[in-house]
Amino acid sequence: MNVNTPSKLEKMLAAGNLAVTSECGPPRGSDPEVIVEKAKLLKNHVDAINVTDNQTSMTRMCSLAACIRLKLLGLEPILQMVTRDRNRIAIQSDILGGASFDIHNILCLSGDHQSFGDCSKGQNVHDIDSMQLIQTVRHMRDEGKFLGGDEIKRPPQMFVGAAANPFADPYEIRVPRLAKKVAAGAEFIQTQCIYNLDKFEDWMKKACDRGLHEKVAILAGLTPMKSVGMARYMKNRVPGMDVPDEIVKRLADTPKEKQAEEGINICVEAIERLKDVKGVAGFHIMAIEWEEKVPEIVERAGLFPRPSVN
Repeated sequence: MNVNTPSKLEKMLAAGNLAVTSECGPPRGSDPEVIVEKAKLLKNHVDAINVTDNQTSMTRMCSLAACIRLKLLGLEPILQMVTRDRNRIAIQSDILGGASFDIHNILCLSGDHQSFGDCSKGQNVHDIDSMQLIQTVRHMRDEGKFLGGDEIKRPPQMFVGAAANPFADPYEIRVPRLAKKVAAGAEFIQTQCIYNLDKFEDWMKKACDRGLHEKVAILAGLTPMKSVGMARYMKNRVPGMDVPDEIVKRLADTPKEKQAEEGINICVEAIERLKDVKGVAGFHIMAIEWEEKVPEIVERAGLFPRPSVN
């Protein structure tokens, strides 16, 4: 990790602290106060905030504009960028746009298929894939050149991240796929929501056996459950999600009015356990439209106050 980086997130990890990130979904409208209010709920309790890029292929305020809003509030944004909607010209252009506002973190993703969203007949671009997007950002930053070979005046200074799903099938390719993203140039990883702790710990062990934890900072992803209905939906309807039966049963056995509280308890317990897992460099807390609960989770998990970095 580079201690002289402009990225506060990278500095936090370089100092050996457990990093904490969260995320905001931009609104389906142009009112900036939606993203501003979400960010205020997270401020002081996280080191950086992801801004999703038309998640689930639903048209929203663009991630770049929302990241600029966070930057103007003095917060540290992570620009999410999907390859679904852009060719390599637009990708490089948006990277420069983010860099012009000193946005110093980027998360490189493929994006959900457009058939999931509100424009199912939209063109799927994928001129380059998420691995090549990682390589593109690193090339622009480290070589100071465009993909076409021309020199960039004031290259982007971005800490480059990627996503990983330890639970998707086939399981045996999960660690090799992580290794490919590291080889492409990923410097931090945010994982899919973790509920099956045993399986995640096995994935982490396999990653550590390959020495990947020494090459990339792995942030364990967590999403608190609001209800047994949410648990069942995520277990049965969300591809690549692994929700053990005991989690569903625990929420089902909890009175309805206390299920949200129990979901928070499960999330905090998971963080406490995963703190001690070799290779876990921090946590990515995705409280979807429930951002007000993130401070409670961070405080109860012993991750507050956040350390300061220069």
